Amino acid sequence: MEATDDDTLYDMESNGRGSESGISMPTSTSEESSAQRASYQSQQSHQYQQPQQSQSQQSQRSDMELQQPLHVDYILVAEFSIDEGPTMEHQYPAPISGDEHMLAELMLPDQTHRRNQDWTIFFLHKEEEETEDDPGQQPLIYVLNLVNTKRDSRVKRGAKVKAMAICTRHSFLHIYKPILLLALEEYFKKPTQETLAEVFVAVNTMDMSCIPRLSVFERQILATSENKEMFIEKFEEMMPPAPDAAGEQAVTTPDGATRTTYFEIGPGSQRNKLINGKLGKIRDSHEYETSVTYKGVKIPIKVPVAVMPETVGDFSLIQLITTFSTPHSQNPQPFPLHPHLTTNGPYTHPVIVLVNALLTQKRIVFLGHGRPSGEVANHVLAACYLASGGVLKGFTRHAFPYTDISKIEELLYVNGFIAGVINPMFANQARWWDVLCDIDSGRIKISPELKPPPLTDGLSFFNLNPNMGVADYVKHDTMDNAFMDDILHCISSRFGEWAVRARWRDWVLRFTRMATAFEEVVYGASALWIGHEENHVIKGHGYVWADEALKTRDLTANAARIEGWRGTRSYLTLVQESAQLYQAKPIKIVDLHHQIDRLRVLRLSREDSEKIYMVLKHYVDDYEEINQLLCVIPETQNGIFPIAFGLFHPSQKVRFAVVELLEKISTHMAGRHFFNNMNRFQRLAYIRLKQEKENSGGFSPVATEGANGMGSFSTTTTPTTAAGVSRFTTFGTVGRGGL
Repeated sequence: MEATDDDTLYDMESNGRGSESGISMPTSTSEESSAQRASYQSQQSHQYQQPQQSQSQQSQRSDMELQQPLHVDYILVAEFSIDEGPTMEHQYPAPISGDEHMLAELMLPDQTHRRNQDWTIFFLHKEEEETEDDPGQQPLIYVLNLVNTKRDSRVKRGAKVKAMAICTRHSFLHIYKPILLLALEEYFKKPTQETLAEVFVAVNTMDMSCIPRLSVFERQILATSENKEMFIEKFEEMMPPAPDAAGEQAVTTPDGATRTTYFEIGPGSQRNKLINGKLGKIRDSHEYETSVTYKGVKIPIKVPVAVMPETVGDFSLIQLITTFSTPHSQNPQPFPLHPHLTTNGPYTHPVIVLVNALLTQKRIVFLGHGRPSGEVANHVLAACYLASGGVLKGFTRHAFPYTDISKIEELLYVNGFIAGVINPMFANQARWWDVLCDIDSGRIKISPELKPPPLTDGLSFFNLNPNMGVADYVKHDTMDNAFMDDILHCISSRFGEWAVRARWRDWVLRFTRMATAFEEVVYGASALWIGHEENHVIKGHGYVWADEALKTRDLTANAARIEGWRGTRSYLTLVQESAQLYQAKPIKIVDLHHQIDRLRVLRLSREDSEKIYMVLKHYVDDYEEINQLLCVIPETQNGIFPIAFGLFHPSQKVRFAVVELLEKISTHMAGRHFFNNMNRFQRLAYIRLKQEKENSGGFSPVATEGANGMGSFSTTTTPTTAAGVSRFTTFGTVGRGGL
């Protein structure tokens, strides 16, 4: 098992790096002495020395890698022996680690003989490589493990216990579950290396050559949209050419290029659609459909197309939230006060306590005594996404979805771990953890040995101290409990997993943007904001508050949590990625997110709103620029509404500019779905203004099929509740303002 921030096997080193901006950067603290670290690194280096591969195994592996990158790097098999305990039977095509006993222990969880089947997940670390997208970071290998117990009176204790694991670089490792079920069943019948070779070939010949390649903005748009046709054209671009089909219609633009129109040719939700001359069924564009053929059985596989950071496996955020919300709602129990954790006082919602612990890099243990280890692992993976929201990174690299008490010494070397266990002894050892999440009782406990943080400049700036009383928390309300009420309403109303994840993403993004404002107020500048406002065509950047009093209230209420987050791995990684994302942005001359928030939140003057709309019209023009705009108007925050509201601006020049902007969006691959979600009032205004603009002679010749009718707007509709209210109206992080 990996144990230190320098990482040698089961986890990774800290993502943190200092800022190059000249701003004073906090550093990650650790209580390990240099002697301890040197001793442990020496031990681990010896323990995990990689054995040499045989020439035949290297040759087979090299041949497959020449054809395509491997989907699965290794297949492991372990067995529980009555005499020897957990033992490793096979590692194919070559040994992955010198410490076979530790791998076997991870593959065979405690009490597994009491269940016929169990799943576990753990992570391995390849020492000799570095990731391409993050130099200096060594890649994580995700391991999906299946344990089966077969009753057999002919063997000792009447049962055989075997485990098979697939090691892959794909974080969506749950797609291999059907193959593992068949493969382990076959291995029980034929326990040879040839069985493993057959599985290895089958999974690595899975065709993923036509999976769409998305840019960072496209991936974000797809991940935050529930529309099943979003970027469906990307699938068609990757497909081989097909014979011409009847029904294709091409429009010639003034520059001589042709553009294919999209139109329905059949009824029903599963209707066929003609796209670029190819006929095919409408699919869910969030998934790429492929298959694996094993033992003559064709197994359908759905691969996620837009995988957000810290998303590993098929966990359920709803299950995690429900587990720790139900007991609290029935019988609330107060927490001991801690500035980093109880941000809403002693009755802070347990899920908020968990998120705060993750953000401030506390040691967290999930305990599920008597439960399948796979269930405990899913809670750990869901917690990683809870704090990440697809925005922050650094949680899964220090997560141990399943571990046992024999590895506690190595675990305690890791600063800010997230571990899943099933041994009840952990509950009685408060010095091993800062926060304990008891899955059985649904309660979260704060360790009595957790010390309050030191006084910082940020706390002093807002006249706070680490030993605040209940009255101080009541005075500075973070609104976290109100947010949890909204989340629980989403769950009870059956909005689904996607809606809950999107809501958490909004919360995490709001937190990081508030942290940026906090640093600027307290320290004069923030490493989280990259840009040069003096070059902006409209001044202003960052999060938007309705007034200064509200800004002061929010920053004061969140000061302790923000100070606890600064210096953690997730903070330092975000500093790095903020600089990288800034370079990827095609529009740097204006903060689009800030200006859209101003339209949402503030009651702007005619002149101020005119500046925003005119800048959007002039600077949002090509494909990637529109993608950048769509990223800041997600469905969960009322989509295109702030832009469409400009159709009712008092100035005709502004109204015509908004029409031109909406035209560009309507012909964009993803923008057309945002455009189609305008309400009827906005559609009628758009059609009227378009006609008025044409009559005035100032209309640009851009193809807008169906704009004069309602048909083209009915392809995608915003989901509504039973009361007919837009399903996402309560999802925005900020309120809606006028002009």
